[in-house]
Amino acid sequence: MSKRTGQGAGLSMDKFREIMRLHELGHSQCSIAQSCAVARSTVQDYIRRATAKGLSYEQIQQLSDSEAKTQLGKGKRAVKEKLETIDFTTLEIELQRKGVTLALLWQEGIDKQQWDCSYGTFCRRYNKWKVRHQLTMRQVYKAGEKLFVDYCGPTVEVMHPETQTVTKAQIFVACFGASNYTYAEATPSQELPHWIGAHQRALQFFGGVPECIVPDNLKSGVTDPCRYEPGINRSYEEFARHFNVVILPARPNKPKDKAKVEKAVQEVERQILAPLRHERFTNFTDLNAAILVRLQHLNDRVMSGYGVSRQVLFEQVDKPALKALPSQTFTFARWKTAKVNLDYHLEVEKHYYSVPYWYVQREVQVKIAEHLIEVFHDHQRIAVHERSRVQYRHSTVAEHMPPNIGHISANRKSAFSLGQTRLAVTLVPKLKRSSTRKHMKNKPFGRFEACNDSQPPMGLNDSKQLVGERMLLAWWVCDDYARF
Repeated sequence: MSKRTGQGAGLSMDKFREIMRLHELGHSQCSIAQSCAVARSTVQDYIRRATAKGLSYEQIQQLSDSEAKTQLGKGKRAVKEKLETIDFTTLEIELQRKGVTLALLWQEGIDKQQWDCSYGTFCRRYNKWKVRHQLTMRQVYKAGEKLFVDYCGPTVEVMHPETQTVTKAQIFVACFGASNYTYAEATPSQELPHWIGAHQRALQFFGGVPECIVPDNLKSGVTDPCRYEPGINRSYEEFARHFNVVILPARPNKPKDKAKVEKAVQEVERQILAPLRHERFTNFTDLNAAILVRLQHLNDRVMSGYGVSRQVLFEQVDKPALKALPSQTFTFARWKTAKVNLDYHLEVEKHYYSVPYWYVQREVQVKIAEHLIEVFHDHQRIAVHERSRVQYRHSTVAEHMPPNIGHISANRKSAFSLGQTRLAVTLVPKLKRSSTRKHMKNKPFGRFEACNDSQPPMGLNDSKQLVGERMLLAWWVCDDYARF
């Protein structure tokens, strides 16, 4: 193996010819660099120069060293005091064509003697030019068209006066594109109920509805932050349907899509949150009242680039173009996907609601409102229940039961009165004999005297205990009914 070339020394033409010979034999650049004791980047550079000039190993063999260096652009260059003028604007247009690279354009310029710089210098000058000439599209906002929404990064601490627990209030910001008119409020979190509630109060503050709302890819609003087909949360979709507005999420990692609200967030942080940094708040009502005072000052301040305030510009431009608010109040509801159990019930917050029995083992969509539970399948409502807060209980509609189960349930009530006496005779003596044991009052047997079919035993916190009691009761009733 030959001695490695010193740093800064030019590559000999003999070694260059060896590089080309090994290259045409199909060896990799790494193996060629190892064989010739040169850097891989040097091998890459010389191969690229020879390829651009169309020189093969046979042709290079017929050239002298000086001619080969001239062909490769490695000859001595005259030192110039000034850099060559390169029209990078034209080169940028050429780079848009398929197959055109910087290496090709640089070699063409060398051949035409338009410049005499090395390929590395050419690339560095091009990159510096590109940074200075990066172009951005100027966005034009129509009146009442887009409302941008986002949350601030900084939070405000709210301390409960009794428990001394601290909640970090999230600051919601909404801004119109045409007038820059801004709304801000504090919410306990960025979760879905607070997210949609802030939207409602913002639209009430503006006194109208825009054509579309542009949110960030917050999980509360956007379930799938896709560049082309983002998924919108179903509750958020219902909100948009109620207010007749379009949801247009910004592209992921593209803050320029919502530059207006980014600037509004900055103004809220500087003009509202910073002056309130030394104040202490014990509830959200006082915090939002303080924010509202500062917000009014922000909207009344004259903008230097416009010569008018946000308030005046909103009254002149955006407000006349807004749609009217709907007459009915929007009712928030959450959605979940559930699978119907074998007992034709599904679970919502540890309470069980019935559906028609033929939907057993099927997936359904459950709409959870404040006072109502609605179940949908194939976009059709199949069941509706009043929402119950009692855990481990069942809300069952008789029409949802299979015919055979309904027949047994109907006869079970008549059999209950007959078997009730025998149950009391059987169980009460046992309870009397064990009454001295205090822990027996927590046993499931000790509560069957007051049990009936329509009112389950109260005070059961353990689901397994409840199941055991129901199995015992079912066995007793079925046994009595069979003998009856």
